[in-house]
Amino acid sequence: MIKNVIFDIGMVLLDFEWNDYMQSLFDRRTAERVTEALWGTGYWHELDRAVLTDDEILDLFYSAAPDLRKEIRMTYDRIGECVGRRDWAIPLIEELKASGHKVYYLSNMSEHVLGSDPGAFDFVPHMDGGIYSCHVQTLKPEKEIYLKLIEKYGLVPEECIFIDDREDNVETGRSVGMKGIVFRSRQQMLEELQAATGCTLTDN
Repeated sequence: MIKNVIFDIGMVLLDFEWNDYMQSLFDRRTAERVTEALWGTGYWHELDRAVLTDDEILDLFYSAAPDLRKEIRMTYDRIGECVGRRDWAIPLIEELKASGHKVYYLSNMSEHVLGSDPGAFDFVPHMDGGIYSCHVQTLKPEKEIYLKLIEKYGLVPEECIFIDDREDNVETGRSVGMKGIVFRSRQQMLEELQAATGCTLTDN
């Protein structure tokens, strides 16, 4: 029986549309190069891990495109512009809680992004808790972050279902005993979540 629903945040409960954002800032070639420096190198994951300082992370970004330091810094400073609130997040959380489920988050997230648009994260206080990678210095799909969530809240993995937009993250959840849903669309998620939990969820 599923008692706990665990959500990823970015691209599940929250928009993070970096492609449109980059196209709004730069010409196509510059957008491609800055995108590669920030998200194509793997350095963004180190921002989420929060072991290095922000300045150390920026130096890594710069090393991927030394001639675009100004553009990389501007993209970093204005990252809140690609964070978007999803209106259905709070109603969904409240429906799940009303049906007797606990609702948690498990997210690769940096303090920088968390502070970039606080209003977009307004669903978080409606949840029963969760873990951000930047607070525990470990990332999905590393197993450790899942075990930290389980330990922190005394969860039984077999009573949990984990929803994430990345297959590898969901697979690690399954490897520790959780059920899993790979998020592809809200409608698809709702259908699979209803089937797994047995509760009726509003498609609004």
